Amino acid sequence: MSDFTAKVALVTGTTGIARSAALRLAKGGAQVMALGIDLKGNAALADAAPSIVVREADVTLPETVAAAVAYLNDHFGGLDIIVNSAAVHPYGDAVTTDPATFAHCLAVNVGSIYLTAHYGVPLMRKRGGGAIVNLSSVQGHACQAGVAAYVASKGAIHALTRAMALDFAGDRIRVNSVSPGSVRTPILELAARTFDGPDADVDAVFERFGAAHPIGRIGEPEEVAELIAFLASDKAGFITGSDYRIDGGLTAGLGVR
Repeated sequence: MSDFTAKVALVTGTTGIARSAALRLAKGGAQVMALGIDLKGNAALADAAPSIVVREADVTLPETVAAAVAYLNDHFGGLDIIVNSAAVHPYGDAVTTDPATFAHCLAVNVGSIYLTAHYGVPLMRKRGGGAIVNLSSVQGHACQAGVAAYVASKGAIHALTRAMALDFAGDRIRVNSVSPGSVRTPILELAARTFDGPDADVDAVFERFGAAHPIGRIGEPEEVAELIAFLASDKAGFITGSDYRIDGGLTAGLGVR
């Protein structure tokens, strides 16, 4: 694989889909920096791919994102690709979710996308273009009950993606989003333990979640990473402002009884 040779990429998050996306871009030849707040996830990614620059970072802080982008400029000469994968998934409706939790969810899931663009797009312009891929969710299309903050953030990602695509089209910067269904990630494990208790048989719960998808299983993060890689690559040069569901058919039949 050499589809990202001479490209520089910034990935937010170091576990789950973010981890797989960082590894896929690095395997394709990109210089990759991954920003994560999960210390164990950071260490595991650094061990798996020593070429990836892994930095402990709170992506809700402007100064943190600005410093990461400055590092890429100083050490690698610019920025070509941003993959916004950082996410939190609180549970609760609009009454049971406290204001601080709601605000934090929006800051991580949506605000970090604004920050990486705010500081990263000027470098992309200097390089003559680039690609941004934002991780949303099928929950931004059709949601379950009791996840008000999360679904608000994922719907916002769809809207922000469209706005950014229009704003930066003239700079040859493409912006798209990806909406996975159930994928084998730490967030899905949290869902399993939330619904079935802390001692849940996670693999059994994953089988149950998978049965809700017409394809009959949950997805793997590497599968989502391949879609991200395609959208970030020059092969997707005429694609911008769109959302791509990778959900095993989950949303294809919603509303049909």
